[in-house]
Amino acid sequence: MVSIATIGPEGSHAWQAARQYNPAATIRLFPNLTAVFKAFAAKETDLALAPVYNTHEGQSKEYSRLITAMSTCFWQDNIVMPIHLSLGSLSATEPISMLQGKSEALRQCEDYITSVYPEATLTSVRDLDAAVSKIKQQGLAGHGVIESEEALRAYGLTLRAREIVPHNRTRFAVLGPAPAPRTGYDATAIITTPIKDRVGILADILHEFTKRSINLIDLQTETDPKSQKLQFFIEFEGHLSDARVRAAIERIEHQIIAEPGSVRVLGSFPRVDMRVKRIKTFGFIGSGEMSLWFAERLQSEGYETMITGRHSALRPEEMVPQVEVVVICVPISATPAAVREYGPKLAENQALILLVGEAENVLDTALTHTREGVEVLLVHNLWGPQAATMKDKNASVVRTARSGVLSSEFEAFLYKHGAKISFDTPEQHDLMMGVSQKLPTSISVALALALKDNAILPEAIGSHATLTSLYSILSMARVHSQNPRTYAEIMATSGQGRRIIESFAENLGKITKLAESGEIEALCTLIENNRQYLSEAFLKDRMQQALAVDTTLGRVLSRD
Repeated sequence: MVSIATIGPEGSHAWQAARQYNPAATIRLFPNLTAVFKAFAAKETDLALAPVYNTHEGQSKEYSRLITAMSTCFWQDNIVMPIHLSLGSLSATEPISMLQGKSEALRQCEDYITSVYPEATLTSVRDLDAAVSKIKQQGLAGHGVIESEEALRAYGLTLRAREIVPHNRTRFAVLGPAPAPRTGYDATAIITTPIKDRVGILADILHEFTKRSINLIDLQTETDPKSQKLQFFIEFEGHLSDARVRAAIERIEHQIIAEPGSVRVLGSFPRVDMRVKRIKTFGFIGSGEMSLWFAERLQSEGYETMITGRHSALRPEEMVPQVEVVVICVPISATPAAVREYGPKLAENQALILLVGEAENVLDTALTHTREGVEVLLVHNLWGPQAATMKDKNASVVRTARSGVLSSEFEAFLYKHGAKISFDTPEQHDLMMGVSQKLPTSISVALALALKDNAILPEAIGSHATLTSLYSILSMARVHSQNPRTYAEIMATSGQGRRIIESFAENLGKITKLAESGEIEALCTLIENNRQYLSEAFLKDRMQQALAVDTTLGRVLSRD
């Protein structure tokens, strides 16, 4: 039978966590973490369970120091427990003059103690069993004890107050003699030995994770009391068997810190999320590349996904009742019809997320064809399925009056992966898409038509182009090198984006008339007025970007 060492007494939160982790295990209780680790290191138990993080007090540094000293120990798993701390004493009425408890319990109750017992003396105890025995033996009725309700009742104390710290959760680490296998939804924890400080060392360490798109979960730094050198604790997503994880660790140890043996891998384990996830499964209507792209990244966050399409075995109407969130990701022109067909099938407390590049018409349709209790959110990702990540990519998010907690959870997913989110109204979205997509696409198509109308061979363009004119030529090439339906859908969008096309056409007509009339001064005035509107700061910033692009293009052209 498996045995687990953890902190007592019986009924404590650590005891409850061990019992929940393995109900059949033999649980051996010890008064403090030092004793727990000593017993585990001596192989008196198969596993050890220790608190490592609490939502109120943060990381347990005592745990980090103890595990660093152990040579044969791996962080294998986690369990998250709600911590229900209560207050007990011998008497129900005697004024409380002293509060006793484990140090972590007292820290978690700091706000409660300050508010209710500001004059009480606080005493942190390592052995709660011994402390309660003393209270009983000496009849210390004014001494209160903070622990779980179960433990207080087991001690025979009177319950004075329940649940004195709301929203309190603790993460317990399960330690074993061997590393845990990869699950696909993992995290890895490392800790450094005390290292020499130098300017930029933390930034250099973090860069090794950033450039490999490895997301950090936790970072702690402290100074070793003996050597006065820095020590880092880092937890990040991924398993030690992942090539990019191994590469990052090796680079940090041998190139950044440059001290062999300076990085200790505490273990890889199934990833735990201290946040409350309300979504278990996303269901996609639309089986194209963009749906698969999002589904893959949602799976990496521990969500389940279902993909349905025109030819899938699982039909959309069968999928809808099985998920919390329905995502419609189909061509723009097909989205309203999909919403009208499947929107009424969503139940109260489900969410409908629309991955689409048109807001006004689509959202009107969605709000009309879904129940009042269905959340509705529109997200327009301004990248395609060829993108490796969404880091630093633009995303327009359009919330509605019915966007709620499920919508916010999806927004948090985008934010975590580095998307640059703009929150727009439906009208703002469509107007801005007119500027950034509808108009540039229309210009590119019109330019190609003009070349054809005037019998200009594409091969002849390069020899007559400046770097400035090359931008429009490259844009034209991009539009005509990819799926034509994508760009046709963009040009055919409705809403405020049409205003941009109409305004552009009108102004192009005015400029053409002035140019044909040779009115140079009038054209100069137009440009000067535009300069004032665009602002000096905007022009300076964008000109620097243009010069950087010019430099790159110049190098490419020189090679050609």
